[in-house]
Amino acid sequence: MAVLGRVLLASGKLDKTALQKALKNAPGNRKSLVAELVDSGAMRSLDVAQVLAQAFAAPLLDLSAIQLAALPDKLLDERICQAYQLLVLSKRKHALVIATADPFNQEAVEKIKFATQSNVDWVVVEYDKLVLALQAETSVATNPLYAGFGASDFEGREFIETSDTPNPTENEIDDSPVVRFVQKILLDAVRMGASDLHFEPYEFSYRVRFRIDGHLREIASPPPAIKERLASRIKVISRMDISEKRVPQDGRLKLKISRDKTIDLRVSTLPTLFGEKLVIRILDPSTAKLGIDALGYEEAEKQRLLRAIARPDGMILVTGPTGSGKTVSLYTCLNLLNQPGVNIATVEDPSEINMPGVNQVDVNDKAGLTFAAALKSFLRQDPDIIMVGEIRDLVTADIAMKAAQTGHLVLSTLHTNDAPTTLTRLRNMGVPAFTIAASVMLISAQRLARRLCVQCKEAFDLPNETLLESGFKQEDIDGSWKPYRAVGCSACNHGYKGRVGIYQVMPLSDAIQAIILRDGSAMEIAAQAEREGVKTLRASGLTKVKLGLTSLEEVLALTNG
Repeated sequence: MAVLGRVLLASGKLDKTALQKALKNAPGNRKSLVAELVDSGAMRSLDVAQVLAQAFAAPLLDLSAIQLAALPDKLLDERICQAYQLLVLSKRKHALVIATADPFNQEAVEKIKFATQSNVDWVVVEYDKLVLALQAETSVATNPLYAGFGASDFEGREFIETSDTPNPTENEIDDSPVVRFVQKILLDAVRMGASDLHFEPYEFSYRVRFRIDGHLREIASPPPAIKERLASRIKVISRMDISEKRVPQDGRLKLKISRDKTIDLRVSTLPTLFGEKLVIRILDPSTAKLGIDALGYEEAEKQRLLRAIARPDGMILVTGPTGSGKTVSLYTCLNLLNQPGVNIATVEDPSEINMPGVNQVDVNDKAGLTFAAALKSFLRQDPDIIMVGEIRDLVTADIAMKAAQTGHLVLSTLHTNDAPTTLTRLRNMGVPAFTIAASVMLISAQRLARRLCVQCKEAFDLPNETLLESGFKQEDIDGSWKPYRAVGCSACNHGYKGRVGIYQVMPLSDAIQAIILRDGSAMEIAAQAEREGVKTLRASGLTKVKLGLTSLEEVLALTNG
């Protein structure tokens, strides 16, 4: 450590005070000197790697340029890799080629030589990229998230599968390793901010993935032999039929996080070639109570939405693809409207967020309780505000819009690309133009973009031509700002942490209603909306780029030009 410190100090990129502070804090934080320097911000990860590669005369490698899935496994004990933060790249005759952020770590060299009887050829990499790579490579047996679940936890007679094995009962499923694994993985998903968990069986493997900030990330690879036990355990606690494996099922459960916090989980099963795939969606009721300011609306967009929900009647539509945050937006509005003197009723398939004070109904097609049937019943229940989970057909659309014209405020969702195309989608469903013009008062299209990590995002220069092609106007490129790009560090997921909303909030003005009544196209509606100051989704996203909240690549991937 002393040698490493002297090398970094001699480079001129680290001052003596910062080095002494890092040397003092590293042992207490259980970190290496390199980790402490990078995490504390005393040195950039790239600077450390460049200095050490030159001092040790070792190659410098960018880990983001290689495919981790193609790397060899089982050449070195994973516990050694985690303990010393190493990544095996290849084997060359009698030497292992290993990526490290600290090539001066002689203790690691001796440990590897003893364990493998091989020499070590170091390749220097950036510390933060190495941490991300190790997280991606980690298996159940060694991942810190699943400490205590070794291979032996999943071995033994209880996991042997035969064609004669009867359907397990709840007592048989309640074996310690599977119970602890399910409980642990659910808690970790909540702690990591995952929105969904995917349990996926294949012919010779099994994997568990979390959707974090909109992207799936592999977390664990349990032995395929436990797939039936794992599926049955989740079905038992979700109150599903564990004997039925031929058709999809839906279930729910609650996870108590603390004395006063409970998370709702929605479970879905799907029969596949090699077993049941399970998807668990995490529904946190607190997300609907964050307030409208937390959703990322710009001031003008927020005021348009607040004016619309303050009206006593009419329809508000929220549009976007699956996973774009439509439900959270609707429940945020309902939370603002949820007062003692107001009667609110919702129908969803199924209800995702439990909100006290709101009468929530789940669709049950088998029993005849469809969206349309629930809406008809609502109108006999003296409602003030109605929320319909999704308008899927003409019958539902017709009832909802008639309710909006007869003194009710109606909120609902549609799957369309942007606000103007929502109106043509309704026409294609068969809704008359005069009904749309008379009932719909505002449409909010939205996307969720990954938010750049504030700890590692990096400003960089882009040619003006590139910015103009992306949608920026000439007056926007005034030199007062620079776009940021994702870098990646130990505190984020490949340079991103959290998400921010991109919105197109379009009120239906008299001019837009006139276009609808004469069956105008979506392009005409979009042009009129732009003249009235309504931003497109791309323009709204570019505003977030100027503010440094997300990257240009993220906005281009989510929006049309």
